[in-house]
Amino acid sequence: MKKLVAYITTSFPNNEFTIDLAYSLKDSGVDTLELGVPFSDPVADGPVIEKANLLALKQGFKLEDLFYVSQKIAKDVDTLWMGYMNPFYHYGMEEFLKKAEEFGVSGTIIPDLPFEMAQKYEPLFKKYNKTNITFVAPTSPKDRIKMLVENSQKFIYMVAYAGITGSGKSEDLSSIISSVKEFTNTPLYIGFGVDEKTCQEKSKNVDGVIVGSAFVKHLLDDSLNNNEKIKKISSLAKEIKDKINS
Repeated sequence: MKKLVAYITTSFPNNEFTIDLAYSLKDSGVDTLELGVPFSDPVADGPVIEKANLLALKQGFKLEDLFYVSQKIAKDVDTLWMGYMNPFYHYGMEEFLKKAEEFGVSGTIIPDLPFEMAQKYEPLFKKYNKTNITFVAPTSPKDRIKMLVENSQKFIYMVAYAGITGSGKSEDLSSIISSVKEFTNTPLYIGFGVDEKTCQEKSKNVDGVIVGSAFVKHLLDDSLNNNEKIKKISSLAKEIKDKINS
């Protein structure tokens, strides 16, 4: 069965909402949850996720909120921390990984941490038995793909196009998919521009999809109350999970 990874913005609109949404998403077929760490300059994210980041920060998001939510859900919901290097660096990567071990968080997704720099932290990830998710882009040459994926764990995050999340572009990924599968058996998931309209097509020849903006846009919908937001996002997750496995 193909897997569904869901990104949501931590603590937006509040911690208890995020906890309730996490459990509802699990019940709706989400296999792994990306808890987004709000940051003022989310360079890989489009306007939807960027807006949610900024609103969460405006409401006073602190890393303690991330830890509180993680402590409540990670024992039951497979959880990754998705964020930019700045908060991890300033808090201390080892301190972050200690917290991940304490709460049962699986690992991290850090889109602005280059592979070469990530190698510096690899001993820490091994020490705490945590995964740092590997990214592969459509522009990656074959020799680099081999280097990127040969020690990958959990899953590989394949960027569907060169750009930002949520813009819905399309590129022919058949050659890069073949290259990845030539060098590793680690599952390959596709992200960027995946929603209920595109998921079926994008999920062909890969092992799962990563969905963010399609969920977060409902977090930003002021016409919905919190219960309605949870119902709508969870219904969408179920629809996507069904479609990628039909």
